[in-house]
Amino acid sequence: MEPIEISKYKITSKVSISDLNTHEDFRSDKKTLSSSLRETRKKLGKLQDTLYAHGKYAVLVCLQGMDTAGKDSLIREVFKDFNARGVVVHSFKVPTDLERKHDYIWRHYIALPARGKFGVFNRTHYENVLVTRVHPGYIMAENLPGVHSTDDVNQAFWDRRFEQINNFEKTIAENGTLIYKFFLNLSKDEQKNRLIRRLNKPEKNWKFSPGDLDERELWDKYMFCYEDILNRTSKPHAPWYAIPADNKPAARLIVASILLQEISKYEDIREPDLDPEVKAKISEYKDRLQNE
Repeated sequence: MEPIEISKYKITSKVSISDLNTHEDFRSDKKTLSSSLRETRKKLGKLQDTLYAHGKYAVLVCLQGMDTAGKDSLIREVFKDFNARGVVVHSFKVPTDLERKHDYIWRHYIALPARGKFGVFNRTHYENVLVTRVHPGYIMAENLPGVHSTDDVNQAFWDRRFEQINNFEKTIAENGTLIYKFFLNLSKDEQKNRLIRRLNKPEKNWKFSPGDLDERELWDKYMFCYEDILNRTSKPHAPWYAIPADNKPAARLIVASILLQEISKYEDIREPDLDPEVKAKISEYKDRLQNE
């Protein structure tokens, strides 16, 4: 396959979700796409080793998408060749009582990757301008000053929250975190097919929740919120990429290719130089080991 043109997926100007592609196959079959992914993720794994040795950058990978968009399987397949110590995955669920005693970004801040490591957020801080925006009643559980009813959860409230999220990302980017945000753009028809497959396969039934159907009925509201997120928070230091998600093998390949191509642009990411005194004695050290 030819190199993937990653710029076509990057959000650099105002977009309408209805105009974004949900399917990609590169005119290739599943076997070819999977083979290309294996090659790409091996290179990405080697790059992660170098990033770890370099120790000056962290990489934050943010994954957002509707239920069944393929976030879990994408994480499994894209990061399969990573050293286990070099990548940490966080799946954010409903906030705990402890997390609610802090601001909404706190639990994400403490989960950020250390320099030299990849951090993957499976669902992210954007849930706080997504699920809570579709269900503003959830905000009441945060017990915020000045918010006495859902009437207070107005446009000004969301404007402040978007500003806070942009400031959060700008701060961590300026301190060495490379941020890549991926919206897995799944079509409503394909979600329906995947939910039906979950119901038809007994071994997949555990993944299904009746709540999935309730959320599906709010599809248009979610798409409105996602569109606003893409348009208001895709920045040069923290870009969004809209990934066609109806074809899982292609979606995985696109994400892996974006990470490899973008991180490879940082020419300063390389293994640290060996101390000159140690380097001068390498032959001596070899002899000592061989003559034990």
